[in-house]
Amino acid sequence: MVKLDIMSDPICPWCYIGKTYLDRALAQMPDHPFTIEWHPFQLNPDMPAEGMDRRAYLEGKFGGKAAAVQAYLPVVEHGEKAGLDLKLDDIARTPNTIDAHRLIHWAGIEGRQSAAVSALFRAYFNEGRDIGETEVLSDIADGIGLDASIIQRLLGSDADIADIRARDSAARNMGISSVPTFIVAGQHAVPGAQPTELWIKVLAELSEAAD
Repeated sequence: MVKLDIMSDPICPWCYIGKTYLDRALAQMPDHPFTIEWHPFQLNPDMPAEGMDRRAYLEGKFGGKAAAVQAYLPVVEHGEKAGLDLKLDDIARTPNTIDAHRLIHWAGIEGRQSAAVSALFRAYFNEGRDIGETEVLSDIADGIGLDASIIQRLLGSDADIADIRARDSAARNMGISSVPTFIVAGQHAVPGAQPTELWIKVLAELSEAAD
């Protein structure tokens, strides 16, 4: 087996697009060697705990409404190309994602990590839900087969917050500054939302090397 570590944030559209392309490659090669682990990387580590109005956030980040619209044109284009029905106008708030990353971590303990990542992407980008809210995260947990009551109780505590922040900092100290970033076999970093064809090529090369 080959370890594939993925640095990602549930509010990163390129991470959603990148996962979609990767998933299609894995589906075409069901005997692939990858063992996948998702790692936390907050796009906005200093975001207030309650999040903020998405329009205000985007206009502040990109320098006005026109610049924000321009910056998101490639996202819309590539989202459509990937077949994702992104409902960007339905997203009211940009959340702090520390709790979403905690959910991904706990889902990983139960072998449901990729399911959690997919559910968070859908909730945020397709359904316009606030994935910074405990009720929303508990509902997502329930939908992927986790005990929602336990998740809700954990979210009400400070369990694993320090660990998530430390892992985020470790990624930055490694030189990672944007997501998604895929690390193959602990050695080869593949940045960005790479097309399905590239992943098929990588998997073919890994299979050939194994043979």
